[in-house]
Amino acid sequence: MLTSRSYRLNMIMDDFLGASFAGKKILVAGGTGTIGIQVVRLLVDLEAKVEVVSVDPPEYAKRLFDERVSFTRSDLTILENCIEATRGKDYVFNLVGIKGSTGIGEAKVASYLVPMLWFQTNLMEAAFRNKVERYLFVSSICAYPQSAIAKSEETVWDGMPKQNDRIPGLAKRMGEIQAEAYLLEHGWDAVRLVRPSNVYGPYDDFNPATAQVIPALIARMCGGENPLKVWGDGSAIRDFIYSEDVAHWMLVALLTAPACFPINIGGGQGVTIRRLAEMIAQYIPDPPVIEWDATKPAGDPKRLLSTKRAEEYLGYHVITDLAEGIRKTIEWHLENRQSPSRGRETLRDN
Repeated sequence: MLTSRSYRLNMIMDDFLGASFAGKKILVAGGTGTIGIQVVRLLVDLEAKVEVVSVDPPEYAKRLFDERVSFTRSDLTILENCIEATRGKDYVFNLVGIKGSTGIGEAKVASYLVPMLWFQTNLMEAAFRNKVERYLFVSSICAYPQSAIAKSEETVWDGMPKQNDRIPGLAKRMGEIQAEAYLLEHGWDAVRLVRPSNVYGPYDDFNPATAQVIPALIARMCGGENPLKVWGDGSAIRDFIYSEDVAHWMLVALLTAPACFPINIGGGQGVTIRRLAEMIAQYIPDPPVIEWDATKPAGDPKRLLSTKRAEEYLGYHVITDLAEGIRKTIEWHLENRQSPSRGRETLRDN
């Protein structure tokens, strides 16, 4: 729950965001994803002129947004399409990303890597050519090497990312390097860099075969799986942030962060997967018995982001705590689990 001081700070920040985004022409690439939907809705509330570009069908976008949002279906792995999409825009949000469960970083690696490199390279190049004023590049916690302590931004090059998502992590690092290259050679200082932790919330991927841990556990528990068998022994520690929260702080970062200066956005406190499963079960009408399979991979033993830099430069604080975010996500899933899916399995929007 927010303190009175945090509430006052949020009111001041809302006024600042409103004054900064009203009337701006903004492209949200990948705006039909978990984070993108929340970014678009915030921008519309702030009276920005928003265009969403995605590979999703227009029918899906119509279910998400009203007439205030312009939607274009386009393949942004093609440079010409990126140039057209960014033309005349003040700000651009790159919100197409790699999301998936443990193992996808190996089994689907080429399917993710090649389109991701095309997309992130071409979109940033197009924004540079069209002299976009501000550009948000969303990196990832998966760019970091394995560490037993909370990962601070300057440690990302201390080693290779963990093997199970080594290549997706390196792709994100290359996007950050691309932004720095434009700054060094051309003085283009538009790009802001954020590295979110594990994002969850409404409109997530709830397919257990491809979903990350929170939506996967929610879908399986709500689907009546009992006993529920979970990979690992439950001791792995993860860092989570609610999708509405990360969208808010992305807007703040676009306006206030220094150019090409990576900033972590995360929960700031780790939780074991065992405790996470127990928290989710608390909100399930008929919770299952949970069994752990230590013979299966569980990813890094610990993934936790330091948020000290975000606190210093953005005034960052957690708005929605984990228990509240899980409750809201379960409620949304129970109300919407019969809705048609987006029908895609490859490159997915954040």
